[in-house]
Amino acid sequence: MVLTRSRQALFLALALSASAALAQTDLWAPQLQALKPRNIGPTSMGGRTVNLAVYEKDPRIFYVATAGGGLWKTTSAGTTFKPVFQYESSVALGAVTVDQEDPNTVYVGTGEENSRNSTSWGDGVYRSKDGGLTWQHLGLAKTRQISSIRINPKSKDILYVGALGDLWGPSEDRGVYKSTDGGKSWNKVLAGANNMTGCIELLMDPRNPDVLIAAMWEKSRTAYSFSSGGPGSGLFKSTDGGKTWKKITKGLPASTTGRIGISRFAAKPDVLIASVESQDDRGIYKSTDNGESWTFLNNLNPRPFYFSTPMIDPVDENRIYLPAVNFHYSDDGGKTWKVMQSDIHVDYHTIWVNPKDNNTILVGEDGGLAVTRDRGETWEHLNNLPIGQFYAVTADMRRPYYVYGGLQDNGTWGGPTQTDKGTVTFADWRFILGGDGFHAQVDPSDWRILYCESQGGAISRQNLETGEQAFIRPRAPQGETYRFNWSAPILLSPHNPKTIWFGGNKLFKSVNMGDSWIEASPDLTTNNPAKIGVKAGVSPESTGAENHCTIITIGESPMKPGVVWVGTDDGNVQLTQDDGKNWEKITVPGVPEFTWVSRVMPSRYVLGRCYVTFDGHRNNDYSSYVFVTEDFGKTWKKLSDSLGENRVAYTIVEGRQNSNLLFLGTEMGLFASLDRGENWTPIHKAVGFPTVRVDDLLIHPRELDLIVASHGRSFWTIPVGALEQLTKENLDKDVYLCKPADAYSFGRVFDGWFEGNRIWGSPNTQPGTSVYYHLKAATDQKVEVTITTVDGQELARLSGTGKQGLNAVDWQARGRRGVTLVTGDYLVTLKIGDQEYKTTLRYEDISSRAKG
Repeated sequence: MVLTRSRQALFLALALSASAALAQTDLWAPQLQALKPRNIGPTSMGGRTVNLAVYEKDPRIFYVATAGGGLWKTTSAGTTFKPVFQYESSVALGAVTVDQEDPNTVYVGTGEENSRNSTSWGDGVYRSKDGGLTWQHLGLAKTRQISSIRINPKSKDILYVGALGDLWGPSEDRGVYKSTDGGKSWNKVLAGANNMTGCIELLMDPRNPDVLIAAMWEKSRTAYSFSSGGPGSGLFKSTDGGKTWKKITKGLPASTTGRIGISRFAAKPDVLIASVESQDDRGIYKSTDNGESWTFLNNLNPRPFYFSTPMIDPVDENRIYLPAVNFHYSDDGGKTWKVMQSDIHVDYHTIWVNPKDNNTILVGEDGGLAVTRDRGETWEHLNNLPIGQFYAVTADMRRPYYVYGGLQDNGTWGGPTQTDKGTVTFADWRFILGGDGFHAQVDPSDWRILYCESQGGAISRQNLETGEQAFIRPRAPQGETYRFNWSAPILLSPHNPKTIWFGGNKLFKSVNMGDSWIEASPDLTTNNPAKIGVKAGVSPESTGAENHCTIITIGESPMKPGVVWVGTDDGNVQLTQDDGKNWEKITVPGVPEFTWVSRVMPSRYVLGRCYVTFDGHRNNDYSSYVFVTEDFGKTWKKLSDSLGENRVAYTIVEGRQNSNLLFLGTEMGLFASLDRGENWTPIHKAVGFPTVRVDDLLIHPRELDLIVASHGRSFWTIPVGALEQLTKENLDKDVYLCKPADAYSFGRVFDGWFEGNRIWGSPNTQPGTSVYYHLKAATDQKVEVTITTVDGQELARLSGTGKQGLNAVDWQARGRRGVTLVTGDYLVTLKIGDQEYKTTLRYEDISSRAKG
């Protein structure tokens, strides 16, 4: 039976007030300063690219705006890229514009304009005057989604911004904004007809920059529905720099209109092409009088809410491109269309055609970036951008271990964290399952068995050695229908990896690796018919992205089998303590009703302890919700007051050896706590980790690496074994020498020829290890670390730093003075002044040479 009794929860007070906690977000910075985040890729499949800005006087220089991975710059036409916008408050981008007189002056608008269910939001406009080395925030923080930035070429202090506005609710911060002082101040010059209408595209006439055309789009999205179109949508024109506007209607559909994309023919600026979403007469339209009137050409309008960005070839009026699921093109001015066979990806979002050589075309799509130099006859995929959008991560127990996860529109991939080549490159990663990839779980006792899925609960079991696969989604009895989220949770029991938990509207359990299933619960959601199967707008979506009233997170206690926590996307937290025989709905005070339960994490230290995070952004609530219970949900303590707005919490993980150690993944970065969530400190620029969205976290049980599944910058690993040792007792010591992680040698195999600079790679952290030590207070005494054999032969003498907090020195695991390293234990000595501290480390040669 299901118990739904309302509990009068006792809300435990925090030791510090919210204002005091906010002042202490850097409390643990000294302990985090020696962390070494490592981006391991992959780059093979890329990620969603939303905009391009090319310096047309030298097209080798261009900027790539990504949906969640910041801004990337190349000065070599794509041979190499470097991230130039990764540490600001938000790295989700919608717009980028480069000054065509100065390639070092670049503007970005944060918040992706593609209004899908997984879109990330931003915090306004930024400008760099040094090619991305430094950035200045120019305001408009509450616009959340920015589609366009335009610079007046005759007066560079005059700027226009097209703001789409908040995706998830009504907002007055939408429309077209103008600055006449280089972004110091802004005025809204075009407001939408209502608080759901924003600007999706803004064109400026190159002959007269006071002539503007804005495409306004009325839309609304909830966790369970999306509606595109309304009376606010349409084209608007100004001829006086935004002082006055008129709505353009001549020749355009009279019925309800949705998203409109527009493009101008550079050689004849009065010629425009529009892609118009409408209830009736949708499709391609053309204007020959600078937008005053329009003529219908063709009904092509594929999935318009997500695409709708046509492009006219800058020198050929008849050649028009329409990026969409496929890459469409026309050679007769838009009357008829063909699909270009690019063989690079699907879902195209942005395009640039070289005005001096229209055979050269750049396209940005869900697979990253591609280029053709023969007008689409052949294509090259520029797969050297680590911008994968992962939803989840799992890791096996091989040595070196492999990681696996599912990506937005790029399926499920897996690959090693170290290689015998010395570098992890795109060639080391393996594509496993197609579709949109989500949760994955690898059997810790048998690395060959991987469970993964595509959207809507399409779970499969893979044998990574033989290639055998079985699709194992539970089947509903006749007359019943199961519901599965876009990202349905999979969990292997921590007590028996052959037991699988899987979430739909009910919780399913298999004890035979998915060959058969039982219903381990009744419907655990609100089962609200008003939120199930909702279709709305002029182009209703049917991809499953809005599936609702489903389980979204599952956690089984590592301490006791059958104690299972479940969270749903419609706000329910449910608990069973008897393997599903009885369920209790848990109330968490202080969380608005129907708030998405993003993560439940039962503790490995206390049976009644469970951490729960909530994500309210789909309800237009950008607060941070992190809670813990010690007594199976009878009472709760809030842990998120020090995080602030926009740090919406997605995932949380507990230290494997230190109960006070927590890591938190949020919309805008990664956080750590060494006092069980009383105070959170960001892991960010100081150690080289971007403020990227973090969807999943895992601490490898043997290596004690924190593995980060970012939604925009692929996978990261961060060795946190030293933090695992920083218990309260050890933090109180004047000096604490951490036991180093094991040092491995994988050998070195040269299996290729010279590859040039194009290949992106992540260098191994091995062979070797880092020696960490913690100082309660800074010292100016000499700090030295020595590595010796157990009989005293010195292998290395290393200089250390004396900073307050955690310090580290690296040992490359090399012999010295004729000493050959062999598998075994070695002595580590830390000397500060005349004081010595000792520990041991283990070295293992696991190369093929050592295996014989």
